[in-house]
Amino acid sequence: MFTFEVVAGAAVRQQLDENRGEVVDMVQSAYQHHQAGETINPDSYFLRFPEKPDSRIIALPALLRGDVQLAGIKWIASFPKNVAAGRPRASAVLILNDYETGYPIACLEAANISAARTAASAAVAARALRPGGLVGGRVAVVGGGVIARNICEYLHVVGCRPDTYVVHDIHEASGESLVAHLQSQGRAAKFSPALDEALDADIVVFATTALEPYVTRQFRPGQLVLNVSLRDLAPETVLGAHNILDDVDHCLKANTSPHLAEQLTGNRDFVTGTLADVLNEDVTVDDSKPVIFSPFGLGVLDIAVGAYVLDRARAAGQATDIPGFFGETSRW
Repeated sequence: MFTFEVVAGAAVRQQLDENRGEVVDMVQSAYQHHQAGETINPDSYFLRFPEKPDSRIIALPALLRGDVQLAGIKWIASFPKNVAAGRPRASAVLILNDYETGYPIACLEAANISAARTAASAAVAARALRPGGLVGGRVAVVGGGVIARNICEYLHVVGCRPDTYVVHDIHEASGESLVAHLQSQGRAAKFSPALDEALDADIVVFATTALEPYVTRQFRPGQLVLNVSLRDLAPETVLGAHNILDDVDHCLKANTSPHLAEQLTGNRDFVTGTLADVLNEDVTVDDSKPVIFSPFGLGVLDIAVGAYVLDRARAAGQATDIPGFFGETSRW
């Protein structure tokens, strides 16, 4: 029998918020499955609009084998001007397909899934790339939106306990909102209008909507930079660090900061390895340079997290079946 289910945003968010540790595990496992060749993860497709150069809708198709055996596609819109109207920048849906029949089995609200898998990937990287630990010091967050909030939550899950968070955003109200959220969780946090103060922190998280680099300074040895928004750093800054990517071919495109570094040098020698290389202990980084983690964002992560959320929502009675969704279920 063919069924099609819908999981709405409130249920998605509940399952994610209640199971962040499991989401971290799912994301780490998906990276390792990807490294082992148990995925298909084509290039993302960007729908752009000439009259709205800062906006786009991206299609991320993928297949995750292993114990998931689902294909799917995330269709995610990024419209930064939504922020000025008090709306989240991103909105998304995730379609999951049965790998045996190809039939779509579910549609999930996916802005929350996308934010969670992005934040969890940053947390996995922080845990793997800070062998000295995540306790003490300062964590700076550049950009005060939904992704930044989620990253802070997932860093907490993997044991990040800084003495203070420093938040910087050119939109002060957004930065102050993130500070208030962190303080409501019992964490020391302050807003800083000075970008340089944020860039001096032990861990620096970029979660902005920047379209081109504005950070030209070098980071110091031992700093960890989570380059989540991908376009904040000048190529010279990238070249002065150990560079860990989620997927080399995916990340070196679309004028990301690592792609600009490749264009500048004409080679990929500056790439130290992938996060899965680090997780599998095939690559190590030392404190002779700063470490920059640049995740382009893999569709297989959305499939992994989406499949987990679907299972949890089914168990909780939160997946709504759509009777008669398929017009025909037999050939004759």
